[in-house]
Amino acid sequence: MKKGIALILCLLAAGALFARGSQAAPGATEMVINNGTQIQSLDPSQITGVPEHRVYMALFEGLVGYDPRTAKAVPGVAESWRFSSNNSVITFTLRQGITWSDGTAITAQTFVDSWLHTLDPATASEYAYMMGMVVKGADDYNTGAGRRQDVAIRAVDARTFEVTLIGPVPYALDMMAHYTFSPIPMHVVQRHGTNWTRVENFVGNGPFILQEYIPNNRIVVVPNTRYWNRANVHLTKITFLPIEDQNTAYNGFLNGEIDWGTDVPLARIDEVKLHKDYQVSAQLGTYYILVNQQPNSHAALKDARVRRAISMAINREELINNVIKGGQLPALTLSPPMTGYTPPAGQGYNVNEAKRLLSEAGYPNGQGLPTFEYVYNTLDSHRIIGEYIQQALRNNLGINITLRNMEWASYLDYRSTGPFQLARAGWIADYMDPQNLLDLLITGSGNNDGQYSNPEYDALIRQAAGMPDGPQRAAVMRQAEEMGVVRDQALIPIYYYVSQSMIDLNKWDGWYANPLDVHPYVGLRRK
Repeated sequence: MKKGIALILCLLAAGALFARGSQAAPGATEMVINNGTQIQSLDPSQITGVPEHRVYMALFEGLVGYDPRTAKAVPGVAESWRFSSNNSVITFTLRQGITWSDGTAITAQTFVDSWLHTLDPATASEYAYMMGMVVKGADDYNTGAGRRQDVAIRAVDARTFEVTLIGPVPYALDMMAHYTFSPIPMHVVQRHGTNWTRVENFVGNGPFILQEYIPNNRIVVVPNTRYWNRANVHLTKITFLPIEDQNTAYNGFLNGEIDWGTDVPLARIDEVKLHKDYQVSAQLGTYYILVNQQPNSHAALKDARVRRAISMAINREELINNVIKGGQLPALTLSPPMTGYTPPAGQGYNVNEAKRLLSEAGYPNGQGLPTFEYVYNTLDSHRIIGEYIQQALRNNLGINITLRNMEWASYLDYRSTGPFQLARAGWIADYMDPQNLLDLLITGSGNNDGQYSNPEYDALIRQAAGMPDGPQRAAVMRQAEEMGVVRDQALIPIYYYVSQSMIDLNKWDGWYANPLDVHPYVGLRRK
């Protein structure tokens, strides 16, 4: 009952917000964005999801940012950079006079202190492993095997920041647009501890500053007058709404109460696809099922034959063509095809082979298996996909699963703390390289929620991380993916994403489809 009342209150609050969004003052350029859920955190060292990333891009800026058309790295806090002759050292030159929103200077030492804070094991940053994959000494420090002073970053002077990589990492620069590499206002963290992200304490360095944050209601940001590129910040306010009900959000867009809807209701996809403001494009990312392989998980889930059987019992073509209908592509591997990389073939729909594998594992027709729980975060589309998978496993293999719906933050916590059995998951690439997805399966990785572990896989991925780009590196990554995703079926890929948004591009300028579905707010304006 309390949950129902809370939902009604939330929808009423959303309605009030819609009214405010549609009554902007003359000449004002305000944007209302449905962010899809209540965010988990505003702290760059703690955030882990796409909804948080959207807010992050308004409030913070790293050494580099994203080109709105290509999603490749462009200058941010750093005005320029240079690589050493062997491409293993990057030296950044910071902009003159750049500051936090409270006027405190941002220097090269700011980045040293921020990165070390994120890497500190006590910070417990899930994404710290990303820094460890490219910065020399970072992984050892983050995992407790090395010293803080051996992380190969240094402030040469106030405006010169030097980073030594583990090798000629081809994607390192693009990777540094990610929030893992963000500066953090350590002077504020030291004063307020974990309360530093409250509105009254908050300090950022992005194009906007935090004006209002009412959990489960709205986040409001307004221009940062100290931002170095403020001349190209045209929006006077951005309001982020946490509406999880896709129908409510879609109707809000149709009524002119939301300017950018970041998702669409699956149940109305045929209607949505006819709308002139429906924006769909290929996206580097994969929707998949996590399988818990921890020591205390059910024995069947630790058996690769059972995991392969589950994968083979799902008809991805039918799911996409008859249920999802958004132009997604069936996924049999974790990494989508990319320039210079063709993933292995994977294992397709094959019910007879799935039954054989399940019987070989000791569970003929699902006998001896418990009813597994499948967890997903609250979205109607996840529920519909979950229901399809539930029916496919029951009809094809005699495996029963129950569906459990959880709100975003609880779902993330539940996945990372380990009691789940099967869970819906997805990964949108943070930079355009297969390594970004394949890193998810490294032993102990902050995002390896299924806790797959294979030392051979780890060694191949770490080998690829330090190789120059080219066919030899691609072959090593392909070998790793063949091992971890095809043979071991560490997780169960379902489809490769497309980005789906509702936004009127006859009204808004500066918003472009790109492979990472990232949309910087600098340069975004009403036409």
